[in-house]
Amino acid sequence: MKVGVLIIGDELLSGKRQDKHLQAVIRILAARGMKLAWAEYLGDDPQRIEAALRRAFASGELVFSFGGIGATPDDHTRGCAARALGELLTVHPQARELIEGRFGAEAYPHRINMGAFPASASIIPNPVNQIPGFSCGNVHFVPGFPSMAWPMVEWVLDTHYRQLHSDSPDVEQGCIALRAKEGDLISLMQEFVDRYPALRFSCLPSFGSEAIPEMHIEFGFSGQPALVAIALAEWRQALQARGYELRERPAAA
Repeated sequence: MKVGVLIIGDELLSGKRQDKHLQAVIRILAARGMKLAWAEYLGDDPQRIEAALRRAFASGELVFSFGGIGATPDDHTRGCAARALGELLTVHPQARELIEGRFGAEAYPHRINMGAFPASASIIPNPVNQIPGFSCGNVHFVPGFPSMAWPMVEWVLDTHYRQLHSDSPDVEQGCIALRAKEGDLISLMQEFVDRYPALRFSCLPSFGSEAIPEMHIEFGFSGQPALVAIALAEWRQALQARGYELRERPAAA
């Protein structure tokens, strides 16, 4: 099954915000031995959104839609999904319970609309503020906020598509940074550990060896092959941006 993403919002096309979802989805999929087949950016144009969703529903592919499911007038995705399916937009009973539990009387008259989904929808739990996303078949709708959206995507993949996960054996790959010192790179290392929780990260400093007389650090990532390749490419780029000379390190099975 191919995987695609729709990323919605005028703010992305105008440059007011930089998209973070695309690279995150690539990492999330790679951690499960999966890869992204396509991505499409859309502004807050109901006609374009509806047309894109019609294609998504008809494709039979696994699609994640980011953004446009809030309660403000520029949030069109829920209504577009209902029209694309030819269904009514109604408040989902579980969503009603969650939204009322979160906001009480202040859920009305507007916040409750965040639980209005196409009639056939099922909910996607939101671990951050309890306001759910929703699924219609293989098309899954999550908020535009990364802190909410990414764990919701992971939940969908791990709950409904575990059969698509790869059981490829883990690999280990890395590189060597010449004249590098651990203390200068701790913040960068922590950033990558946080960014790639599915991988194991290693750091082996050396004052020099027969093969490499200079002081150096050998870095490594181990885990699913696709995710290791992405992490290592980003790591090498980050080190080179800081002026370090790199050497290759043989891959280990």
